[in-house]
Amino acid sequence: MSAALDIAHHALRDALSRVIDDYRPGYHLAPPAGWMNDPNGVVYFRGEYHVFYQHHPFDAKWGPMYWGHAKSADLVHWQHLPIALAPGDDFDRDGCFSGSAVVCGDTLALIYTGHTWLGEVGDERSIRQVQCLATSTDGIRFVKHGAVIETAPQDSIMHFRDPKVWQEDDGWYLIAGARLGDVPLLPLYRSTDLHTWEFLDYVSSGSEGDGYMWECPDLFRLNGRDVLLYSPQGMQPEGYERLNKYQTGYRVGQLDREWHFTGGPFIELDNGHDFYAAQTLLAADGRRLVWAWLDMWESPMPSQAHHWCGMLGLPRELELHADRLCVYPAQELTALRKAPLPGTPWWDESGTLCVPQVNGDMLEIHVHLDLLGCTDGHLGIALRCSDDDHEETLLYYDALLRRLVLDRSRSGAQVTGQRSVSIDPTQERLELRVFLDRSSIEVFDENGRFSLSSRLYPRPDSLGVKLFASGSGGRVSIPKAWSLDSGWL
Repeated sequence: MSAALDIAHHALRDALSRVIDDYRPGYHLAPPAGWMNDPNGVVYFRGEYHVFYQHHPFDAKWGPMYWGHAKSADLVHWQHLPIALAPGDDFDRDGCFSGSAVVCGDTLALIYTGHTWLGEVGDERSIRQVQCLATSTDGIRFVKHGAVIETAPQDSIMHFRDPKVWQEDDGWYLIAGARLGDVPLLPLYRSTDLHTWEFLDYVSSGSEGDGYMWECPDLFRLNGRDVLLYSPQGMQPEGYERLNKYQTGYRVGQLDREWHFTGGPFIELDNGHDFYAAQTLLAADGRRLVWAWLDMWESPMPSQAHHWCGMLGLPRELELHADRLCVYPAQELTALRKAPLPGTPWWDESGTLCVPQVNGDMLEIHVHLDLLGCTDGHLGIALRCSDDDHEETLLYYDALLRRLVLDRSRSGAQVTGQRSVSIDPTQERLELRVFLDRSSIEVFDENGRFSLSSRLYPRPDSLGVKLFASGSGGRVSIPKAWSLDSGWL
């Protein structure tokens, strides 16, 4: 183990005694202590899933980036592994930024961005970013091979990062994010050995309104179509869309023989407050899985005072239906369920119904909304409710707006605001799966049409669940619910 890794592990061990668990998730990936952001290198290696992530082990704030590491045999039960990468060499002096992982024979290879500040720390006008390689034969200890792409396609490009690598019949391909002035670019490379790379062309570039940088790009095929997934910075809000500081979304189209992608409009992959830097994995059984950072830059992060910060969203399955991605919780997550909790019959009265048999901070709740005759008012469920009525997180159908709304205006420390998705006026019923994990909520449409993911910071004793209705028509029920078990070994 290098000296830098040894120092980082000592810092983590020291920090563990100071960590406060009030907001710590029970079944989501989160760092033992310190900071976490982007998922990196999601990969299936020797019968186990590995997830690496951007990590700062010395503080619960962003700093020089290391690669944290966890693994699971079943996508449900995880264990922390030693930190995989530490910065400090000439090519990654100030950070091992985001990247990806692939299996090459018996070797696990990490391809990442080496970051160097050329001026003052934090001055993004003067940086150097190169693409680097590290390999391991045991999946734990990695040997660095230095920079394998030392220059961007054009000399005037400084922002050049987040390589995503995959294998096709004739070799390895790498897509990265780049920025020329305020124009986002996605350069594509090819290699036969992961060491020597040939620049092919720009897969896509931004136009007016597309932002100035596309981070964490990913390119994959589903149902014979190409899907370009990326996280743009600099897009402006448009109605109910793009309300977060940065977005993660996709376009569906085709990559031609000249390496140019032509596709449809940009569509956000998740409509909640906290979802960024998504990365996919082609699982051994052919499913396309995706992870994302369940936070957002410049958002409130009260767990920093508890000596840890950041978590990843649940692993999700992606399917392509027509020109839209459908998203579902990974099927393995049913293994988290404890004994079923009693559900509720339909509630169709105006007012509020407490559901004492369903309460807690680690829950899966199925919520059904019958929209027939619901022409005004709100119809939904209140979660993480406090006994004094000061805290609650609301999920409801707004009949006038015809939108499903996630409202965290009273969801605890520091957070606020609403996010919502449009509901087709011909739709007569909504069937939702809701996952609560101490400081998070993830809402999935049973048919995969949308998801809403947000952080919450209620008091530990805010555990109540209520049904509510205002206005005329419609009804709501909880047909199924479970308390969920820990996801950590």
